[in-house]
Amino acid sequence: MMAIMLNTILREAGLALSDTRLLRHKDNRASKGRSPYELWRDGRSQFELYQSTQRLQNRKKLNVPFWAVFIVNLNDETMFGGIYRVKYRGLLKRDMPSPHIEGDVQKAGTLDQYSLTLDSALEDLIGRLFIDWGPGALAWVQYPERNDKPVTELRRTFREDAFPGFLNFVQPLSKLDKLPKSWITALRASRGVYLLTCPKTKEQYVGSASGEEGFWGRWQNYVQSGHGGNLGLKIRNPSDYQVSILEVAGTSATPDDIGAMEGRWQTKLQSREMGLNRNLARVL
Repeated sequence: MMAIMLNTILREAGLALSDTRLLRHKDNRASKGRSPYELWRDGRSQFELYQSTQRLQNRKKLNVPFWAVFIVNLNDETMFGGIYRVKYRGLLKRDMPSPHIEGDVQKAGTLDQYSLTLDSALEDLIGRLFIDWGPGALAWVQYPERNDKPVTELRRTFREDAFPGFLNFVQPLSKLDKLPKSWITALRASRGVYLLTCPKTKEQYVGSASGEEGFWGRWQNYVQSGHGGNLGLKIRNPSDYQVSILEVAGTSATPDDIGAMEGRWQTKLQSREMGLNRNLARVL
């Protein structure tokens, strides 16, 4: 079965390939919660402000009538974000806070500025069409006539993956900040016992979350420090621990109840004897 190619879709929408550039937004400089995808998802105006300023060296490539914009989502998929009509405005006239980097300021005269208007062409495919960008990930601006892209998926509607449920939740710490908002909300609202597994040594650590921010708040301690204050993790080199949930506490459970749950799991998994727990056994 032959793949559907992006250029076929662009031509059928009446776009001349020579007047169009392909843009793929994935910015590793972005602050937490401010990736291009999160700006697009949570506030389209902030995303458009983000892409309206560009480096001077890209002017020759970008100064065309149309941009076919793609955004890398939280699953590293290349998602269609729309066709934009483009007009070059000149150098940035005044300092402007960076939409994607907290505390950063874009300086006047150091960037080009463009007026962008979302076009109706292919508007029904926004958030639904996905392509294979190919190996040139660093080449985030490309010429469609030289780089046709295969369509990998066309979804019925724009959607993020549904939360898999607490007992099916398994993620590395490095991906926690990229989870959908609905997942974070569920993790914040729940407390209980979790498991960290080191991919290097295969050792386990059993911990508990009993604070107001639930599992999410507790895991952020590991993301920020690498050890969350735990002695067993402090004496190991930093690792991208896999995190999962062993048991969810009821809404009426007290911190002591959750501590007892934690102790039971440490006993079951022998994580004090053969793992990374260094605390004394809890009285059950």
